[in-house]
Amino acid sequence: MSEIAPKTILLVSGLSGAGKTTALKTLEDMGWEVVDNLPLMLLDRLLHSPLPAGHAGDDERPLALGIDARTRGFDANAIVQRIKALRETHGHDIDTLFLDCAGAELERRFAETRRRHPLAMDRPAADGIAREREMTEPLRRWASHIVDTTSFSSNALQQEIRGRFSRERLSDPVLTILSFGFSRGVPRNADLMFDMRFLRNPHWDDALRPLTGQDPRVAAYIALDPAYEDAVGKIEELLVSLVPRYAEAGKAYITVAFGCTGGRHRSVHVAERVAKRLQGAGFSPTVSHRNMESAPQDALEKRDREARKAIS
Repeated sequence: MSEIAPKTILLVSGLSGAGKTTALKTLEDMGWEVVDNLPLMLLDRLLHSPLPAGHAGDDERPLALGIDARTRGFDANAIVQRIKALRETHGHDIDTLFLDCAGAELERRFAETRRRHPLAMDRPAADGIAREREMTEPLRRWASHIVDTTSFSSNALQQEIRGRFSRERLSDPVLTILSFGFSRGVPRNADLMFDMRFLRNPHWDDALRPLTGQDPRVAAYIALDPAYEDAVGKIEELLVSLVPRYAEAGKAYITVAFGCTGGRHRSVHVAERVAKRLQGAGFSPTVSHRNMESAPQDALEKRDREARKAIS
């Protein structure tokens, strides 16, 4: 068996109903590898297991292990000793998170969800809570992080987990800047959508029509619109302000869409410009042009042009 590279491991435990599932799901959304209810005797085998195809970089991801009194052969003292052995033998960076909660609140949660306590299937939930608290006390004493969720909502617990265990770049949401044509339908997955059809349209310049918004000549044409710099600049400022707030709220994917009539000129150019502005602000956007290679639609462009003339 090959040598195990040191790894960041977080053991997540606590009382049933205190929020372990929410904590593990939040860690997974943050980019952690998550395994629930794995007997620690199998941890060496897990760490030595080859990664699936397409996951070559996952060996750098921190690992969160969920374990509680329902795990077969649960012994809190033995778990503490196992943690010590893993640290000493392989140099793993191991932390323990224990989720605690007041008994009365746990009883309320079990009653509200109509679930039975796993350690008191045929008795009142209070009996199971008392038994589990006694069984897990060694883990609670050992834990480097104790979170009392008595007064926490699910969202508050998610924010607490993110605040304690977020890691630089790993927890960043996937940011996509998308251009599209309204004539081919709006994207369903857009979190923010901006209509660029107020800008002057390169489609009506014979020399520019075959080109796309990535061409400098098209960009220069669009930039001559009197509203261009002020409008696009304000959109950029808005996104620089909003994207971090989406990340703080726990969104794993953020899609910002820019549309024009055909999706080949104005939306493409603005998407490219905004992506560069976000890169300069420290974000890592992916740019996607849904309709840039689509065939021009003169009839729809003409209809859009006539509608703008009628408004003006």
